[in-house]
Amino acid sequence: MIKIHITSGEEILEKVTKVITEKRITNGSLTLHGAIDSCCISTMPKENAKKDILTEYNEPLELSGTGDISGGKPHIHVVLGREGNVAIAG
Repeated sequence: MIKIHITSGEEILEKVTKVITEKRITNGSLTLHGAIDSCCISTMPKENAKKDILTEYNEPLELSGTGDISGGKPHIHVVLGREGNVAIAG
């Protein structure tokens, strides 16, 4: 198990990619938790699962996520909690 600490101002996907590249990790699983100040997440339209809809959120959010590393590249799914007891996923 490797713990990756993300500091304020760092981009999660960039940091995870950097660490797994440095450690030569090609396959594995990921678990994330914490809080973020902003993000961009991807969802897809119901008529085309291969197309991305990117949405940016510029507000503090609670984060819970899981993912995998395949071929040395991370793929992460998240659930984000925002004010008003609302969850966002992507």
